[in-house]
Amino acid sequence: MVGYPIYKDNREFIKGLEKFGELVTVKQEVDWDLEMGAIVRRVCEKKLPSPYFKKIKDYPGFEALGAPLATYKRLAISLGMDPASTVPQIADEYVRRTSGAPIDPVVVDKKNAPCKENILLGDDADLFKLPGPMVHDGDGGRYLCTWHFVVAKDPDSGMINWGMYRQMVFDEKTMVGPVLPFSDMGKMFHGKYVPRNKPMPFATVISCDPLSGVAACAPSPIPEDQFTGMLMGKPVEVVKCETCDLEVPAHAEIIIEGEVIPNLMIEEAPFGEYTGYRTSPREPRTVYRVKAITFRNNPIVTISNMGIPTDEGQLLRSFSLGLEMRKLLESQGIPITGVYMLPESTHHLVVVGVKPAYSGIATQIANLIYGSKLSPWFHMVIVVDQDTDIYSKDEVIHALSTKCHPITGIHKYENAPGTPLNPYASPEDRKWSRGAKVLFDCTFPLSWPKSDVPIKVSFNNVYPKDIQEKVLDNWANYGFKD
Repeated sequence: MVGYPIYKDNREFIKGLEKFGELVTVKQEVDWDLEMGAIVRRVCEKKLPSPYFKKIKDYPGFEALGAPLATYKRLAISLGMDPASTVPQIADEYVRRTSGAPIDPVVVDKKNAPCKENILLGDDADLFKLPGPMVHDGDGGRYLCTWHFVVAKDPDSGMINWGMYRQMVFDEKTMVGPVLPFSDMGKMFHGKYVPRNKPMPFATVISCDPLSGVAACAPSPIPEDQFTGMLMGKPVEVVKCETCDLEVPAHAEIIIEGEVIPNLMIEEAPFGEYTGYRTSPREPRTVYRVKAITFRNNPIVTISNMGIPTDEGQLLRSFSLGLEMRKLLESQGIPITGVYMLPESTHHLVVVGVKPAYSGIATQIANLIYGSKLSPWFHMVIVVDQDTDIYSKDEVIHALSTKCHPITGIHKYENAPGTPLNPYASPEDRKWSRGAKVLFDCTFPLSWPKSDVPIKVSFNNVYPKDIQEKVLDNWANYGFKD
């Protein structure tokens, strides 16, 4: 029996958010056309509680939850932790839970699966029956799927993938979105289904329990249904789809089933991206044909709004990418003190703390993580020594500005893999997913004599411990509150 609460669905999670003051219930009717998206965007930018919309224009019976995991406080709540937990505490708990054996999901009977309360097949499976929002002004269409994941299966190995791939509604039966070849689902689709000219079954899961969503964001080598079980401390309950042999979380709000069509493209985008820019041109992209829709009574849609930091995509991708790098570096015996990817960098910059045990250790760190499957998603690595708090932007900026030599401390990696969403990339580089990488080495050379190493002037470094303790013990007596 685990010692932390587990939210089996988004409804329980909403109650948890309300309990800890992280929910605002919006009783006034809101319009799916831009109004709802604008509210969620402002919530993300101001780091406000999640909005819970009770009435959506034109869609009686539907509700919506915006920005469900856009702050570390809400991430802590989703894990059953104290909402005041620090980022290092959350990271350590995440690593602890996901360092054991994978936990297989358990298949439940359809009569025990709330996501089967309503089943629409054939002509009844109409995407416009669902309140897909117009998220940003200027988007190419209504994006029903912004906080969701797509379930797919490798046709040869049977490996399951849950991944967040955006989907724009094209018509009653069609969604469109990019499936990049280096993504896990992209490798399945482009590498196996397309060469065989075979449609790929898919199931889109909208408004799942929070930890299934966290797992779908994580770049872990463990199948996400098992990874969710590790985060929960028990098996996630799944149920068979209506039109294929895929399995989906039984307590999700909405499931869309169908096939991804090979050798067929429809124009999609533009869309406001996680980078904080609109970078995707309107181009032909992958097509999803819908065959069935199932949903709970009075379903609750989830809405994320990508833009300037911080939304849940940026926060969770930064969090999980950084921790997968931590596991990778620790597995190689690198004496790191921690890894932190700043959400404000839209998961493009990672800070690695290390005890410089030998020359060239920063370059080794960069080579390892840039050579991993994680590398297309970020392009800046800052390596600092153990005296720098990697979770303090002030200390990281100070180290970057004072310890990184403008010539010898900066190492460039050209012709590296990138994504077509990088705002700095040229149109040609975006077309071919070309990128570049850089390492900022903020460690002093080991070859310097100890007497030549500059001494950091800080409270924790230049005063004796007894003086530090005396000052801290008397801080309130001096008249200070913090």
